[in-house]
Amino acid sequence: MLTARLHTVQWLSPEGLHNLGYREWGDPSNPNVLLAVHGLTRTGADFETLAQALGSKYRIVAPDMPGRGLSDWLPAGAMYVIPFYVSACVALVARINPGQLDWLGTSMGGLIGMGYASLPHNPVRKLILNDVGPSLSFEALTRIGTYVGQQQHFKTQAEARQYIRSISEPFGPHSDAQWNTLCDSVLVQKDGQWTTHYDPAIAASFKDLSKVTVQANENALWAAYDAISAQTLVVRGEHSDLLSRQTVTQMTNRGPKARCVEVSGVGHAPTFMQADQIKIVEDFLN
Repeated sequence: MLTARLHTVQWLSPEGLHNLGYREWGDPSNPNVLLAVHGLTRTGADFETLAQALGSKYRIVAPDMPGRGLSDWLPAGAMYVIPFYVSACVALVARINPGQLDWLGTSMGGLIGMGYASLPHNPVRKLILNDVGPSLSFEALTRIGTYVGQQQHFKTQAEARQYIRSISEPFGPHSDAQWNTLCDSVLVQKDGQWTTHYDPAIAASFKDLSKVTVQANENALWAAYDAISAQTLVVRGEHSDLLSRQTVTQMTNRGPKARCVEVSGVGHAPTFMQADQIKIVEDFLN
């Protein structure tokens, strides 16, 4: 078993310095790094199973993005946007100093990856976009907006786990032990009660969500996607309500002309806790 090493790096925003927490598995001198970035309400702990499987070949680095888990909460909700997340990742990559950098991003983590990999002189060799692309379903974003930022408090860990499990059903089939791991990585105990680990202000971008704003963001995301030169793989959950097959088809025909793999029996999004899903990552990186 590999033990996750916990670290912190500082990154700079117009509001000052902030601490970004991250986990690292595998040989710290291994130049081959897989940077794994979690989804909207998740943490870097989501990649524990993947790290155990691939940590002998890669140094796995998984940050808690600003406002989540081990990282600082930001002064304003308006700062929880992709450009600031990319800035945090620039500092992180400088700290870990990879000889070879591959990126696995789930949902929000994939959007951050697109932003980072679109920058001139970026070091990303291979990019895996997990159930996300430049065009996102307005209905799915609305669904996510119904629970993100709603600070819930529970008297027992069992009640908290049940809540997280209920909003995470699209992840697909998992054993009870796997579900407990997925739940516990996003729960904290405060003042004798259990609650979610993140700053409720991360939901700020969902407050004014409209088809007009979604379209504007989509245009910017397609521009970023078209600028990517890294080899790209799109992993789509068969029943995803966020990433359509139509969008995936477009992604295979423009920009980096991504390859696509669809995971059966899963919605938004694959967790890479299952052997067949881990093999998708391993095969692409090899």
